[in-house]
Amino acid sequence: MEFFEYVSLEKARALIADSLNGCMTGSETVRLSNALGRVAAENILAQEDLPPFTRSTVDGFAVRSCDTFGASETAPALFEIIGEVVMGEATTLELLPGQAVVIPTGAMLPAGADAVVMIEHTEQPDTDTLLILRSAPPGENLVFKGEDLRSGDIVVQTGEKLKPQHLGALAACGCSSLLVRKRPTVGVISTGDELADIDEPLGFGQIRDINSYAVGAMLEDMGCNVARFGIVRDSYQNLLDVLANAISNCELVVISGGSSVGTRDYTVKAIGALGTPGVLFHGVAIKPGKPTIFGIIRNVPIFGLPGHPAAAMTVCEQLVKPAVRKLYGQDEKVKPYVIQAQFVRSFASAPGRDDFVNVRIAKNADKITAEPILGKSGLISIMVQTNGVVHIPSEKSGLYSDEMVEVILMKDAD
Repeated sequence: MEFFEYVSLEKARALIADSLNGCMTGSETVRLSNALGRVAAENILAQEDLPPFTRSTVDGFAVRSCDTFGASETAPALFEIIGEVVMGEATTLELLPGQAVVIPTGAMLPAGADAVVMIEHTEQPDTDTLLILRSAPPGENLVFKGEDLRSGDIVVQTGEKLKPQHLGALAACGCSSLLVRKRPTVGVISTGDELADIDEPLGFGQIRDINSYAVGAMLEDMGCNVARFGIVRDSYQNLLDVLANAISNCELVVISGGSSVGTRDYTVKAIGALGTPGVLFHGVAIKPGKPTIFGIIRNVPIFGLPGHPAAAMTVCEQLVKPAVRKLYGQDEKVKPYVIQAQFVRSFASAPGRDDFVNVRIAKNADKITAEPILGKSGLISIMVQTNGVVHIPSEKSGLYSDEMVEVILMKDAD
């Protein structure tokens, strides 16, 4: 497949998604305390009612609501205090008409009661007598058994990423271990004679390897285990050997550099030599990121990313991360966080190509603005300054100054 036979962004996404059907990672059981950030492999159900009993939400007095009707500060209702509910213990107290029980926040409601009156709305002439200064409707200041969650309710759906609030809810209803997707191992390879690793002295004409760290961090942020295979010099055999090793040990491989059509760009040739179906597309109608490669070898997806950092990170965001979600069994159309902002300058775009414009979001007076960060795709400082991206679809020829746009924030809503 020759370069410049590139596909649209929409077709590239569809090809990737279709190619990864059936490539989901396996599952494993983990303790609740180790489940943060993992992806549920099945619907996770509440094991118990939450709360397990009807309980008070305030410090006050448990009463029969009907006994308080008509009570006011000028005509308080009179009650006999018959006891106190102890926190953390079941109560055997049972209210009869005109009786009240002292109850702390979180304690079990005694039999016969159906409301709790706050201390602030009462007076106590003595230890056994209570005056209630306002009426309490049924259910006031109570959380009923199972009102929060009932045993068997779905707390986390298949494919959801577990967040702190999920762990709290699952702990509350008795879930001690969970079935989650295994973390995919992603191999990251950098290519190029000009690259030096961060601990190596720089020779003349060399630059530091950026992409294996930047792209690797993006994938680690998704929960992947990132295996770095180092820097491969511009040698077809070297790349072939390292790629073969990565395919044997990883569920997905990302190669940075070597995706264009130069005489030393060997990624397409290496993918084609290692198995079928091989390269599925070479070139995507996006900017930055046009010389992007995607292929499959033995059910392992392989991405060839441009060497320029901004382009590599853009392609990782738009194509590699959705592929990882597919491996997790998540919906590949996880919606990003999006806000509305005013674009601060006119910006030309070529029709027929999807452009991704890095922007800096700012709050100015009563409006939010998005200022494009202009520069070449080889500049990592562009990404450092970026906190949002504006997508200009292929059917548009650009944006006007002061036009309202959707800004994709640099974090998925997953």
